[in-house]
Amino acid sequence: MLGFNSAQRYFVCATPVDMRKGIDGLSGVVRHLLQDNPQNGYVFIFFNKDRDKVKLLVWDEYGYELYHKRLEQGSFEVIPGCDGKTKLSLRYDHLVMLFSGVSIRHVVQRKRYSALSTISV
Repeated sequence: MLGFNSAQRYFVCATPVDMRKGIDGLSGVVRHLLQDNPQNGYVFIFFNKDRDKVKLLVWDEYGYELYHKRLEQGSFEVIPGCDGKTKLSLRYDHLVMLFSGVSIRHVVQRKRYSALSTISV
């Protein structure tokens, strides 16, 4: 069953993708353009050139799942920080805001505890 949560990792493809691509075509984009493994359980997010369509590709334990959304009006925001990169990591809460039409460009995240930040080398 298709479902997303904050425990998953999300990666946005910075290059617009032809929305005629299906599971096989998008998994090829992940392998060749993003240099990643499409079967690692990460959610890969693809936008078209006009940014009015989005596809999310994810591998679960039994196979691929594909989510496709088309906006009837407007477009999805260009994600800051995509310049010169092939993929960009995105947090789940920012993904929800992006899909809801909330601008994430000027979102300020307050400092939170992270187990990784307490490890000293």
